[in-house]
Amino acid sequence: MFAFGLSALAWAEADSPFQTCYLDGWSNSLRCYLVAVGEGESGSELAVMVAPAVNEEGREPLYLLAGGPGQAASDLAPLLNVFRKVNRERAIVMVDRRGAGRSGAFSCGLKRDMPADLQQFSRRLADCYLERAEFANSLGSRQTVEDLERVRRYLGHGRIALWGGSWGTRTALLYQQWYPDSLSALVLDAVAPIETKVFLTATAAERALRQLEKDCERDRVCAGFGDWRGALDRLLDNWGELEATHFPDPLTGAPLETPLTRWMLANAIRTALYQPTAAAQLPYALYQAERGNLLPLSGVAGQFLDNADSMSMGLTFSVACAEELSRITTDEVAADSADSFLGTAFYDLFATGCEAWPVDSKPYEKPQVREQPVLLISGEADPITPPYYAERQLDYLVNKQHLVVAGGGHINTPRGCIPDLIAQFLDAPFEPLAQDCVAEIRRPPFMAGAFGPALGVIGGQEPRGGQL
Repeated sequence: MFAFGLSALAWAEADSPFQTCYLDGWSNSLRCYLVAVGEGESGSELAVMVAPAVNEEGREPLYLLAGGPGQAASDLAPLLNVFRKVNRERAIVMVDRRGAGRSGAFSCGLKRDMPADLQQFSRRLADCYLERAEFANSLGSRQTVEDLERVRRYLGHGRIALWGGSWGTRTALLYQQWYPDSLSALVLDAVAPIETKVFLTATAAERALRQLEKDCERDRVCAGFGDWRGALDRLLDNWGELEATHFPDPLTGAPLETPLTRWMLANAIRTALYQPTAAAQLPYALYQAERGNLLPLSGVAGQFLDNADSMSMGLTFSVACAEELSRITTDEVAADSADSFLGTAFYDLFATGCEAWPVDSKPYEKPQVREQPVLLISGEADPITPPYYAERQLDYLVNKQHLVVAGGGHINTPRGCIPDLIAQFLDAPFEPLAQDCVAEIRRPPFMAGAFGPALGVIGGQEPRGGQL
């Protein structure tokens, strides 16, 4: 569901239980382990990376759980910069789950050359599944949680705290259900509750776009682009004709060799809503597109057309097909996609893929009441895990606090005062947090022209020093 970019792992020799290693995005050395789990075809060695506490004071370590499903925890290394205050007294642990990252990435060769044609995509998935059917069926959230518990014991940790982002919040909530005695506290950013069918995302994406539209109307510069939302609808409605003109390459401006399909464009718009900086470019880009200039839209979409590069697609489909698509009905798809710019564009990718990935369904049990303190973080304009998921569900979490970032997209941990609030929460998880500073976090300024936002103007007014 989100990515921080690929990380290169370099191992160094050492006569100790761990080796010294490095990850892109973090300048300090890490302690890295290989932990054997499973047997036979489903067996693996888990890559475990630990940023030791600066001051060894015995506080519970914090484990970072990646999203996707299919992202590697090692890709979260840039978050260590965000968690520097936490890392002073707590070790931070990243475990690449089986089939991801350095734990035997199960990518099926689907990286930057992912086919635009869904049927061709399905055939490539089918070939990959047949090559490793046993392994594909073995992957799932239960296995991941059991592996995390094994790593906790291997490292000699007592109770641990968990930070989960996006699908990582689902993993964290399941860990809380199955191993509550091993857990001290949870921080859940972009919450995907156990009972929520998050792959029904068209309604959430539409709400995020409408929030962008409201914020644009209140901005003097952005309001000048008029009905850019209508321009998006008209663009998507007529995209078959525009394909023949060949969408421009975002790097060269020359026509793409392979036409950009409608489902890819709709998903690129959806993914742009994940990041407030990218969302701020959409009104201008769509205004220009309706006037025949597709280059700004190409620049926005081009940031997200290859975002599968950060996912191990075999793992993604093993989890998504068994735990999400298997419990979604056609009536639910129709209700979710109605009156949304996205329609079924996101769902169709997974529905088509799951036809070629026949893993057994892995249903969840009804969540039981849990008393560990939980900090929930949501973006007001998150297009896949909106705030109402955290507000209307999670009744089984007795001790919870909720931070909602106005205009925020998907994953808000790095923004404004949120890192400080997370550190405060982990130190005193049952104490209410003062949330005044969250209101100071604002959307980035809207793009005003080819060179970016209007200088000296934020939100149609003079800058007021708010945090971005």
